[in-house]
Amino acid sequence: MSDLMKVLKERRSIRRYENRPVSDDALKAVLEAVQWSPSWANTQCWEIVVVKDRMQKERLQAAFPATNPASKALLEAPVVLAVCGVLQRSGYYKGEVTTKFGDWFMFDLGIVTQSICLAARDQGLGTVITGLFDHAKAAEVLGVPEGCELVALIPLGYAAKESSAPKRREISEFTHDDRF
Repeated sequence: MSDLMKVLKERRSIRRYENRPVSDDALKAVLEAVQWSPSWANTQCWEIVVVKDRMQKERLQAAFPATNPASKALLEAPVVLAVCGVLQRSGYYKGEVTTKFGDWFMFDLGIVTQSICLAARDQGLGTVITGLFDHAKAAEVLGVPEGCELVALIPLGYAAKESSAPKRREISEFTHDDRF
């Protein structure tokens, strides 16, 4: 099994973290994965806010509903990455939308989010992608400017506990030959 397939198969959503800092080198490696992520026409529409300050993380946590199991992870993880996208850049040419799906930023941020999670795993770190929160409130806390959209908050740190892989569909269950 290649190193990439090993990282893909071992990545998990981590909601409990050790009280242990993430090294600058490990964080840089994760951010370098963002830098080298592909994007529509190389527009690189992402902006990442790196949150380490506990009070700032507490303000972000206030944007989470009590029912979100990842809310505690925001405080436990030594780093939270806020994944934001610049609107009307990806999927646009000369200011005009060029794709059937309009603004392509969610696609590009999905790629970046996957890059973050895989690079983190490769560095021995855990992550969980959170999207169930009051985006407007969290964006205000982070100072996200108009024309940018906060899409996800990703706690990043050393997993307090590893879990086993969830059941996956067989390849034959989601592939179609020549027609759907």
